[in-house]
Amino acid sequence: MHDPRIIVALDFPSAEDALLLVKKLNPDLCRLKVGKELFTAVGPQLIEKLTHQGFEVFLDLKFHDIPNTVASACKAAANLGAWMINVHALGGRKMLTAAREAIPHGSATKLIAVTLLTSMDQSDIMDIGLQGKPEQIVERLARLANDCELDGVVCSALEASRLRQQLGNDFCLVTPGIRPADCQSDDQKRTTTPKQGILNGSHYLVIGRPITQAKNPVSVCQQINSEIAKLASNH
Repeated sequence: MHDPRIIVALDFPSAEDALLLVKKLNPDLCRLKVGKELFTAVGPQLIEKLTHQGFEVFLDLKFHDIPNTVASACKAAANLGAWMINVHALGGRKMLTAAREAIPHGSATKLIAVTLLTSMDQSDIMDIGLQGKPEQIVERLARLANDCELDGVVCSALEASRLRQQLGNDFCLVTPGIRPADCQSDDQKRTTTPKQGILNGSHYLVIGRPITQAKNPVSVCQQINSEIAKLASNH
């Protein structure tokens, strides 16, 4: 089974804009990510449309609520046909366990957790009363997600190599903030190239503007995929 490592972030305000881009993409080369803006604007029918076009969809809604509510939301997302969904690890053990029970191992939908939002720095962490440095909190929450038998976490490429060592090869690492080497970094502070992301241990790379605003999105996907394939053949 083909397993594209690129997840294209559909960060658009409308279904029309998103679908215009999707027309230029190929499900053999990438998966798609639908986040809060687009989902709130257009709702579940977009997920069904994308799935009908052969794309696997990461529904990035970061559920964070009482265990029962999160379990129900996870079930609803799985019923939409999402390939991957995520929850907030800060929801705690009971919530993570309830999410896992709602989407049992081996189901078609992968369940991953967000540890700390990448926008949070040391002062934000102190504001909310968490102890430790951001990277220590990320590791603690990733271990918690692993304990609760989730499939993986969203993490920065900087965190990926350490998490890969600690949690093994089967624990799925999904990395945003990826920019091809010849790209400007936009508003992402900590970016890394696709090659570096894979070398650091990421399974999947979330890429937005470098693909969505490219003149030829498919050729950018092909280029990144061939870089990734070269790495695989060298290892």
